Amino acid sequence: MWAFLDINLLMLMYFVLLYSYCSSALPSPLHSTSCWLQGQFHLNGMHKAGDVVLGGLFQIHFFSVFPDLSFTSEPQQPTCHSFDILGFRQAQTMAFAIDEINRNSNLLPNVTLGYSLNDNCVNLGIGFRAALSLASGQDEQFILDKTCVGTPPVLGIVGDSSSRRSIAISTVLGLYRLPMVSYFATCSCLSDRQTFPSFFRTIPSDAFQVRAMIQILRRFGWTWTGLLVSNDDYGLHAARSFQSDLAQSGGGCLAYLEVLPWGKDAAELRRIVELMRKSTARVVIVFAHQSHMINLMEEVVRQNVTGLQWMASEAWTAATVLQTPHLMPYLGGTLGIAIRRGEITGLRDFLLRIRPDIQHNNLYGNNVVNQFWEYTFQCRFAPPPAGWVEAGGELCTGQEDLESVETELLDISNLRPEYNVYKAVYALAYALDDMLRCVPGRGPFSGHSCARLQRLELWQLVYYLEKVNFTTPFGDQVSFDENGDALPIYDIMNWLWLPDGRIKVESVGEVKESAKGEELTLDEDKIFWNFESKEPPRSVCSESCPPGTRMARKNGQPECCFDCIPCSEGEISNKTDSMECTSCPEDFWSSPQRDHCIPKKIEFLSYQEPLGICLTAITLVGTFICAVVLGIFIYHHSTPIVRANNSELSFQLLMSLKLCFLCSLLFIGRPRMWTCQLRHAAFGISFVLCVSCILVKTMVVLAVFKASKPGGGASLKWFGAVQQRGTVMVLTSIQAAICTAWLVSASPAPHKNTQYHNDKIVYECVVGSTVGFAVLLGYIGLLAILSFLLAFLARNLPDNFNEAKLITFSMLIFCAVWVAFVPAYVSSPGKYADAVEVFAILASGFGLLVALFGPKCYIILLRPERNTKKAIMGRGIES
Repeated sequence: MWAFLDINLLMLMYFVLLYSYCSSALPSPLHSTSCWLQGQFHLNGMHKAGDVVLGGLFQIHFFSVFPDLSFTSEPQQPTCHSFDILGFRQAQTMAFAIDEINRNSNLLPNVTLGYSLNDNCVNLGIGFRAALSLASGQDEQFILDKTCVGTPPVLGIVGDSSSRRSIAISTVLGLYRLPMVSYFATCSCLSDRQTFPSFFRTIPSDAFQVRAMIQILRRFGWTWTGLLVSNDDYGLHAARSFQSDLAQSGGGCLAYLEVLPWGKDAAELRRIVELMRKSTARVVIVFAHQSHMINLMEEVVRQNVTGLQWMASEAWTAATVLQTPHLMPYLGGTLGIAIRRGEITGLRDFLLRIRPDIQHNNLYGNNVVNQFWEYTFQCRFAPPPAGWVEAGGELCTGQEDLESVETELLDISNLRPEYNVYKAVYALAYALDDMLRCVPGRGPFSGHSCARLQRLELWQLVYYLEKVNFTTPFGDQVSFDENGDALPIYDIMNWLWLPDGRIKVESVGEVKESAKGEELTLDEDKIFWNFESKEPPRSVCSESCPPGTRMARKNGQPECCFDCIPCSEGEISNKTDSMECTSCPEDFWSSPQRDHCIPKKIEFLSYQEPLGICLTAITLVGTFICAVVLGIFIYHHSTPIVRANNSELSFQLLMSLKLCFLCSLLFIGRPRMWTCQLRHAAFGISFVLCVSCILVKTMVVLAVFKASKPGGGASLKWFGAVQQRGTVMVLTSIQAAICTAWLVSASPAPHKNTQYHNDKIVYECVVGSTVGFAVLLGYIGLLAILSFLLAFLARNLPDNFNEAKLITFSMLIFCAVWVAFVPAYVSSPGKYADAVEVFAILASGFGLLVALFGPKCYIILLRPERNTKKAIMGRGIES
């Protein structure tokens, strides 16, 4: 806002001055073509004549004082105070570069460069005046040319050192395409070629600085950071760029964004530091000038806010005023982005040869010579004036050797802005050299023409400046992209607080642009961390969600604040900070940690599990008992009790019971197509065979009893051995037909059932046709009920060993088992349904075996005296 008002105010001032200038410069018929300026800006400057003059804008003084306006007398010029050694060294670097170019026979061999360096006094108004003076010239008298053309006063300007001043100055100079190469203005807004068509810079823009900082944040996993910016173009544009790039990169989010006030606004600074103290963010990024940081750190010290990791923009990374023992408990370990350091051979010798000429070079102020500079040169060339006090505690004798004196001016070990000044001067020189080497007829302009120095138009030099590409003696390539930005590269600095109390700012890496994007090189072993752990701090709003969980953002909070929700059953996340959980494939299930899928457990009635083993053992026992009983009956086949109980049907019954026991093995083991088809068919047929034998046996008992009565002998002819075998075969064939129709129409088949358990696959045999299965069981039940009824009717027949009673009891057991089986089978899932069916088979089998053959075996084996024809004849009729 303030920058916008200043620009408009200064542009208005500029056009007023331009109008006054033009009106005074117009020749009058009564006068000659010699023109005189009506007034001049009184500026601190240093000048050197040459065939071509380059301008420069530097910060030589820290403060400026504007006199009060009275409107009754001519306004007085502002004055500048507080000499800036570093700004002066930057200006001298430009003078050195021009001197070095003039001595270079290969660069601009026939042209002598001059310079005109002005002081901006860290003030927008003064800087703007200086730029206008460079662009329009300062000669008090000049002669108008007939064509009003010629070489401009300066061909290019090196500067300014501030984004705010560069924006204002370039807005005007860009209208005339006057090249301006800044060595310190980093605002990304200056990359707008439409607004600033002739602006270039040898320092990377804030856009790259922001991306470099984001690379560092990502390197250490800092996703929760605070951002402080100065209330000017530099800070506000950096804030917008930082927020935009942070959102695009997904590298984190801001705990807070605060704008530092101008000056010492105690209430606002107190609020900001209080916010920093309460925030969980341990990393604070600051895009501000050192003056803002000084004010901020005063409040930080007052509230004693420690435990923060500071990240410095290039504007205050090298601020020595902040590198004090008093502030190191708070600022120690600071990581900062710094301008690329370079080496300039011969610069120190050039600085040692400087002698100020106050009369012609008033760069030090309006007749106010800085005491340090005066003292230095007095000590170098003459004894000091009486009463002067030296710096350091000793009077200077005039014999000191400046080469051995440690001064800030002569310290060239850390040339950063100076290196950019050096590159900016050489960029203008190379552009001018390329322009002068143009061959007429092969030029880049219309008609293949070339630019001429005598009739140069500034836009032509801008064209060549855009094509500049050279390498400095230090080895860095210098060129500009389509926005006028240099190839970006930054050093990464770390503020070391040494054990002896000394403070050192050391380079620990670099970040530069490459074909792959931003490349970050960092030596983490060299970094000093101002924490007890001596390790990088953790700065996250929420800890990372481990595998097996997903992120759920908290309502109303930044995206870096979230809860970790465990994945649901059957879902997994196999990486950190997953936004979603993914479902496992059909035959897989999530692990207990929910971080990978594992095959689902397979469940079926297995031979390896205890239940399967027990059922298998009981089945084998039942089969073995049937074989033993069959052996007993075969061995005692001639005994009365075996012959009296229809031995042939007894043998068939024992064989069918053995098949019933054995068919239960088909229900154990992993279901397959053939076992699913065979198990029910074998079960149905073997039980029908068993019940058919019992039914025929019951009918034979009734027929024999009826034949024992008068006139009843004819009934026995229908129950001979052939008829008995035929009846059993017919009844069994009906069940075989039912099974065949069932298998053909809707055959049972194996099925992977996931409905019972989500984490298990239950292998089972589906019946295929419920009707077929019901008919099969119904037919068995029909025969069983019929046998039960006939046996029940014959239960009171007079006989010593009444077979009808045994059949009645066995059928009662059989029917009870299968009546209980139906609901138990329907309600049992998976393998337990098979176990129920096997249990029913075994229970009914043992019931028949024990009820029908237990008493007979008892007599045969234990009561042989009762196994006689007499004993049986005395009680009943032999069949």
